[in-house]
Amino acid sequence: MKVTVENKKGLEKDIKVFIDKKTITGYLDKKYEEIKKDVVIKGFRPGKVPTEILKKQFGKAIYGEVIDKVLKDTTTKVLEDKKIKPAGQPKIDLKSFGEGKDLEYTISVIELPKVEVATLNNIKVDEYRVKIDAKETDKRIEQIAKSQNNFKEADENYISKKEDLVVFDYKATVDGKDFKGNEGKNTQLVLGKDLFIKGFDKQLEGIKKNDKKKVEVTLPENFPEKELVNKKAIFECNIVSVKKPEEIKINDEFAKTLGATDLNNLKELISKQINSEYKNSLDMISKKQILQQIEKQKLENLPKNLIDQEVQILSQGMKEDDLKKNKNSLEDQAKKRIKTGLILNAFGEKNNIKVSQEEINLEIQKQLRMMPGQEKIVKEYYEKNPSAIDGIRGSIYEEKIIAQIKKDAKVNIKEITKEEAEKILKEENEKSLKEQEKLAKHNHDHNHQNDKKEISEKKALSKKTPAKKAEPATKKTKYSKKVSKK
Repeated sequence: MKVTVENKKGLEKDIKVFIDKKTITGYLDKKYEEIKKDVVIKGFRPGKVPTEILKKQFGKAIYGEVIDKVLKDTTTKVLEDKKIKPAGQPKIDLKSFGEGKDLEYTISVIELPKVEVATLNNIKVDEYRVKIDAKETDKRIEQIAKSQNNFKEADENYISKKEDLVVFDYKATVDGKDFKGNEGKNTQLVLGKDLFIKGFDKQLEGIKKNDKKKVEVTLPENFPEKELVNKKAIFECNIVSVKKPEEIKINDEFAKTLGATDLNNLKELISKQINSEYKNSLDMISKKQILQQIEKQKLENLPKNLIDQEVQILSQGMKEDDLKKNKNSLEDQAKKRIKTGLILNAFGEKNNIKVSQEEINLEIQKQLRMMPGQEKIVKEYYEKNPSAIDGIRGSIYEEKIIAQIKKDAKVNIKEITKEEAEKILKEENEKSLKEQEKLAKHNHDHNHQNDKKEISEKKALSKKTPAKKAEPATKKTKYSKKVSKK
């Protein structure tokens, strides 16, 4: 195989590949030997069909199959040998082919630019560590205690009020008739929360244990029996018990109900939880600092095809007029994203950063835990959408790269209080909002300029200047096909 690389404009390259007919014949003979044992032709024993007979019957199909494989294998090898990383799918243009002929073809490829990552060693980043005050931890534990339902049986003469727990049996009718699911036993309602049927628990205020209470309500839109929606229902309720809310004592026993070994252990766990809540948001600021410094790195000659693809992603759902008006802004965003992605990927390759299947599985499990009751749906989604798995792999890969950059960076550790953390996060949020407003204003101004230009163009067209006769398009006759890299 002879390979010649021709540099064209910018990152474009044409790679000429020549494979002599003897080599191609060797591939064909090997293929015929493979199929010979499986082909059944009348008059010949299995595995004994002459090659010439096979050529007459399957020649074109076999040649096409062999050439496809040769093109795929040799293209991959050529790109690897020449250390050329294509930005997108290479195109193949067959120059000479056919049985008994040499194979000559050209690989047209846009190469990814060379990326220098040594400068990433000069990255500077702030790392925040939040000191959680003991009073803050106690306050959070008190909030948890208040949210826990703890009720004590009231005596028989106690009259129910808001925030009490009422336990009752009921039988309901609509227009004096029973309906499916119209009975309930030991139903519990915390008065004032209105969680059963709107206006139901309000009518249970002012009752005692063993009372009988008739409750009238309108059945809601989401009622299971659709023919009864918006109809008046009467619930005959027998009050089983009334319970008063009781303040929970914050002690070792309470801590154990929350999975801690004792109260001190609970305080440690809550302190870590609060710290983690702030850490995730503050780590995003650190990541943003890293990405902003990467954006400032020099990287010339970004592949046009990648920019076009990224613009297409950014403009999804956008109307054609809006796309034209925002073209410059979208291209600027696309270039930043592509440059950042190329630099991060080059850093990942240099540092041999990889994502294991185990890491992907752990992330999916994490998502399953976040969506209780929908685990099957989420699992099936990932099984049917390989691109979604690629998305998870990409996110993990990026996070690992950022973590490594941060590890090698000049880190400025800042110990801050919870109040300082909240102030930093508030300022960062306001800054992000201003950036969005600035971008929106830029797009508006750009649109305004385009509108003025469009008005001028319409005025010019109104003069009815005769159009030039269109030149006939030249039809290309070259046979070409795309070959994907393994």
